[in-house]
Amino acid sequence: MTLSLSRRAERFPDRTAVVDISEERLYAPAETISEERLTYGDLSTLADWAGARLSGLDIDPGDTVCLVSRNRVLSLALLFACRRLGATLAPISHLLTPVTVERPFDAIDPELVVAEPAQRDLVRSIPFDQSVTLEELTTVSPEADWRDESDASNPLLCLHGDGGQPVAGFSARTLEWNCITALVTWGITQDDVAPLVAPLSTPDGLFRLALPLLYAGGQLLLDRAFDPGDALTAIAAENATLLAGRTPALRDLAAEPAFDDAIGSIERVIADATVEDDVLEPYREVSGAISGTENGNGNGNGNKSERRNTNANGIAVSRAYGRLECPTVLAQSVERNRETPDGERADAQSVPGAVGRPVLDCRVRLVGDGDAELEGAGTGRLQVTGPIVADERAPPVGSESKADTRAETEREHETVESDATDADSSAAGRFVDGWFDTGHLFARDEDGRYVRR
Repeated sequence: MTLSLSRRAERFPDRTAVVDISEERLYAPAETISEERLTYGDLSTLADWAGARLSGLDIDPGDTVCLVSRNRVLSLALLFACRRLGATLAPISHLLTPVTVERPFDAIDPELVVAEPAQRDLVRSIPFDQSVTLEELTTVSPEADWRDESDASNPLLCLHGDGGQPVAGFSARTLEWNCITALVTWGITQDDVAPLVAPLSTPDGLFRLALPLLYAGGQLLLDRAFDPGDALTAIAAENATLLAGRTPALRDLAAEPAFDDAIGSIERVIADATVEDDVLEPYREVSGAISGTENGNGNGNGNKSERRNTNANGIAVSRAYGRLECPTVLAQSVERNRETPDGERADAQSVPGAVGRPVLDCRVRLVGDGDAELEGAGTGRLQVTGPIVADERAPPVGSESKADTRAETEREHETVESDATDADSSAAGRFVDGWFDTGHLFARDEDGRYVRR
């Protein structure tokens, strides 16, 4: 298999790839969603449309395109368009501030910035003046012969950390290995349907859910921005089977009055390692849904009036740990997260910070004082290597004085991050002799399971 969208469009052109559940009106009532369904054939056609217009704006192989937008189908199409063009896509989070939005551009030197109109204030703060809105992109004259068939040496994707730094580059091959790892770790298949509750500009949104799901031929429920009421409505309507998120989204979903009635089709929850056990309890307690049939998308995901059975002991939960540079390193096995006959949870679920074992295609080691590798059980800094790790951390561009001036300005505007998203520790990680040192302490037991310290 490859990361090729066109291959999937050729194999199952009429299978639903994305359901855009965004509200039609900006101020529509909660739990009011519209449904625009795109097949894999539609998504591939949209990628061609975007690629031809990027080429019409003189984007060539090796160039970089920044995207400032909330979650949109076009965001996915632009990624595959850049793959076909041999260019790099660098999503810029719309959650950055006018101060922090400058940070990624210390490492990214784009040829073009594409932005949705809602981000015009943020775009004004970007230290780059060649930009187009999504609407303006539709008016660009497409280039007829724009595909590049050569093997690009530049990364296909660049992602930045939560506060705008650092920036890591991923080749198409690295993205594919991350997709394969997710499929094997969590059993993602073409039968899975999942809502996206994280931005596509984050590793959580792209690596843990959106790309693996599309890689497998599944169905993605895409909302412009996360709303728990809308998400639950879509979960119930589309018989979603998979959910991945961090504390804010998982907590807000469980707090909704419709949670118990809507969540019954979910079979697996992939929770970030920072999610506390009490946030996950409502998901483990869900059971007793009604079995369903196919909904007509060719994936066998049940119809809109029926929901699939869940395990009698609740939804299977898998905690996962990763970093920007290595989106998923450790994960609990969903098969062994069920309760045992005596009522005890398997895989050390009761241990705070437990995140299971290393995922496949990833080597890990613990190092102690003097960077000496630790054998057997012990506690040390986690280092990782393998095909799922970012190909590079982009070096800063521009003058040192510019970076110093920006750092001084940011200190004056610095605020405390309230969400536990590893934003501060991202800067501490580093590549050392072919390994990525996460800077995080873990304990490893005799069975090879890891616990965050």
